[in-house]
Amino acid sequence: MNTNANQWYALQIQSRLGSVASTVLRGKGYEEFLPVYSSCRSWSDRVKTINLPLFPGYLFCRFNPQDRLVPVLTTPGVIAIVGAGKTPLPVAEEEIAAVRSVVRSGLAAQPWPFLTAGSSVYIQSGPLAGLEGIVANTDKIYRLVVNVTLLRRSVAVEIDWDWVRPVTARIDPRAVTGSVRLIQRME
Repeated sequence: MNTNANQWYALQIQSRLGSVASTVLRGKGYEEFLPVYSSCRSWSDRVKTINLPLFPGYLFCRFNPQDRLVPVLTTPGVIAIVGAGKTPLPVAEEEIAAVRSVVRSGLAAQPWPFLTAGSSVYIQSGPLAGLEGIVANTDKIYRLVVNVTLLRRSVAVEIDWDWVRPVTARIDPRAVTGSVRLIQRME
């Protein structure tokens, strides 16, 4: 399958069927991406680490909506393709790349509220080197927040302040296409 002409789309999925939908889509020849994070859960008799989706109720799939909608929509667990009315809207390639960088980094990531303000910074070192983002506050613990604008959802990952350097040109937060944000831990 030629993925150069295809774009990433967010698929709304049924709860707890993300891995099933992901596996079936991959079996159908699609490039899919179900980002997960590890979370410790406590029960009365044990504590267990489980993988949970970073974007609950969604997974990402690369396809051409002009010719490949039916196989995607008939996948078990898939409810709909996120869009405006019946028109699927693509997710920016930069946003998928930023989420992939966070997942590959091995750093502790988690779902985070969607954000939109602050000062521009550049991650110059560490596993997320090369990402540009926004800083909202300063404190001892920082998080890089990656937005997926179409879903209005975000993912946060803890980073070391030494990895960050300020960007001199001021960026309008509404114009940032990479949708990466840096904020302090909110407790």
